[in-house]
Amino acid sequence: MNELRSKRNDALEVLAKKILSNNHRHALSPLLKKEAIDYITELLALLFPHFSFKKFCSAADILARLQLLERKLIDLLKLLEKEYEGNVAVTASKFTAVVPEIHDKLWNDARAFFLEDPAAKNVDEVILAYPGFMAIAVHRIAHELIILGVPYIPRILSEYAHGITGIDIHPGAEIGSPFVIDHGTGVVIGETTLIGCNVKIYQGVTLGALSVSKSLSHTRRHPTIEDDVIIYAQAVILGGRTVIGKKSIIGGNAWVTRSIPQNSVVYNKVEVRLRGNESFETPENNNNHS
Repeated sequence: MNELRSKRNDALEVLAKKILSNNHRHALSPLLKKEAIDYITELLALLFPHFSFKKFCSAADILARLQLLERKLIDLLKLLEKEYEGNVAVTASKFTAVVPEIHDKLWNDARAFFLEDPAAKNVDEVILAYPGFMAIAVHRIAHELIILGVPYIPRILSEYAHGITGIDIHPGAEIGSPFVIDHGTGVVIGETTLIGCNVKIYQGVTLGALSVSKSLSHTRRHPTIEDDVIIYAQAVILGGRTVIGKKSIIGGNAWVTRSIPQNSVVYNKVEVRLRGNESFETPENNNNHS
């Protein structure tokens, strides 16, 4: 009994030392995740009245809110402590300077959703209810933060969007505007993906890598999708050298690992067979029998 107690105490002492070491090496604030989500929620509420409980009465009110959000971003960046060596005030100022561009892109996206989807009644419905729009909105904010070299927070934001929409967009992906994700569930867009303007994708689409080797982490691993491309449900497009040319259409369930020229159509051939021993005859087969 004493021997078991001694082993138990030794194991707990080793655990305590490991936890202490981790506390020194990985001392990120537990508030970081909550504050990051609070920040993006407040920013989206400023950009879109659909998410705001506050009604702004003047441009001065909006400018004051922008200044408040800039200070909030400074406080958020300070939570990174030693993990971020940049000047938090300069970074927050640079991010605030691109907020007008983010705003314009997102309204452009929302209008494209409405124009592309016959089920959409108006732009307001898109902003309020479409998971694809929410995923893109969060991504455009997270992407600007990653451009500024901010660690952790962009990925926290992308995983927040992933959790509420079922759409997984790495914040490193470069996406033009407008961009439409219809339905959206199960969409995956990898870190080094390049997407042009006026691209539309459907549920279950994967823009991924051919290999997940860690040694390739600093190389382009994901495809390039040029302007005016449509990618239908469950299509998989893989590889950093794969380019889908302008105005191409990728059919549902297609598997693409090489480049496709402009104005191409890629689709899977569907074969229909009847159950049982009966043969299924096409008109071509009938002609052969004559």
